[in-house]
Order: sequence, then C-alpha cells, then structure tokens
Amino acid sequence: MKAETRQRLAQVSTATLCTALFKRGLRNQFIQDVRPLNPGLPNMVGEAYTLRYIPAREDRNGIEVFQNREHPQRKAVEECPPGAVMVIDSRKDARAASAGGILVARLMQRGVAGVVTDGGFRDSPDIAKYRMPAYHSRPSAPTNLTLHEAIEINGPIGCGDVPVFPGDVVVGDAEGVVVIPAHLADEIAAEAAEMTVFEDFVQEKVMEGRSIRGLYPPTEEATRAEFKAWREAHGR
Repeated sequence: MKAETRQRLAQVSTATLCTALFKRGLRNQFIQDVRPLNPGLPNMVGEAYTLRYIPAREDRNGIEVFQNREHPQRKAVEECPPGAVMVIDSRKDARAASAGGILVARLMQRGVAGVVTDGGFRDSPDIAKYRMPAYHSRPSAPTNLTLHEAIEINGPIGCGDVPVFPGDVVVGDAEGVVVIPAHLADEIAAEAAEMTVFEDFVQEKVMEGRSIRGLYPPTEEATRAEFKAWREAHGR
C-alpha cells in the first residue's frame, strides 16, 4: 500500500468509504456484526492477512495440537506481516474464541495494525486495553479448539458476510470495519479524502442551522461557490 493511501485512509470514516464503494457498485464491503473492543484508538488501516477456521472435529482438535510449532493459528500469529491486519473467518460463530489476549498481544508487539474476527475473543477485557485495534462479535471464553479448527492461512475467506482476499485493504473505526478491494484502494482513498472535506463543511453549516436542501448534496451553484471559499479559508 502506498504511504499516501494509508495516510488518507487513517483520516476518513468507514461510512464515507462505504459510500465511495457504493458508487462503484460494491454494496457488501462492511463486515457485519463486529465492533471495536477499543473504540478510542485511531483508525485501523492495513492489508488483509487471513486465517480461516472450519468446524472442529474432536479427533483432530485436542489441546495437545498446540504443541505443534506449525499449528496454523500459532503460525499465522508469528507470520502476519507488520502493518497488516489479521482477518479471521470464524464462521460468524462466537461460541468459542478465535484467539485470546496472549496471541493478540503477540500480534501487537510484532507491529500488526489490527485484528478482526466475525467470532469472539477471550480475555476481551485485557484486549480492550491494548493499543492495537481489535474487532469481534462478542466476548467468548472457550478455546477455539472446542468448535473451530484453524485450517488455512492467507487464502480467500468470508468474514461477517464479506469476501476478503489477501492484500485487500482493511479499514476500521469506531463504527466497524470495511474491506476495500486492493485494486481500488488508491482511488477510493483519494475520493474519500475529498468527500470528507466536503462533509466537514456540510456538518459545520448544518450545526449553524442550515437546511440540507441544496446543501447536501450541493445542488445549487451558490453552495458550490460557498464550499470553495470555505475550503480556501480553511486551507483544505
């Protein structure tokens, strides 16, 4: 990802990104039913590095499998690139945890940009205190082995009903997480940055008591001229 793209995405909302994606016909890029454990952090931005779970089979998922240094869950935690976002396909099943506080702490210490699951995290009160963004469906105490088997690293997955391909750009804010197809990331970031400037102008005018008619969208020439002057005055 270009540094400029990352910087722009760090300053825009998932709502604005969803609108920019919708303009291109992409309606289903907002991961459903996940929320931030630590919503006060800056935007999460990074390229997707994926982990996929399937339903666990008892003869394959005893606690002893964690002794294997190549266990996919452990391997993914140690190999997720710094600056990436680990996205976990937990089949929208939070009855067993996708990971816990120790593994998420390891991702944070390795410089990973964030972690997302459509399942749950155990040790969620601890994770909520971390300085790395983490998104899940709800808290879950049981180990993943009770219901999930980590089966594939960095392949295409579904997370919260959204298709996620390795390298897609993942952005999270206090509302949730949106996935931007990799080939659109630069143009979506540029457009969203421009949209944000205009939305800030509109918000200011609405808070002053203005009607949205002719303002949002800017269907009147006077509004467009006013926005141009506002932008110049604010150096944006």
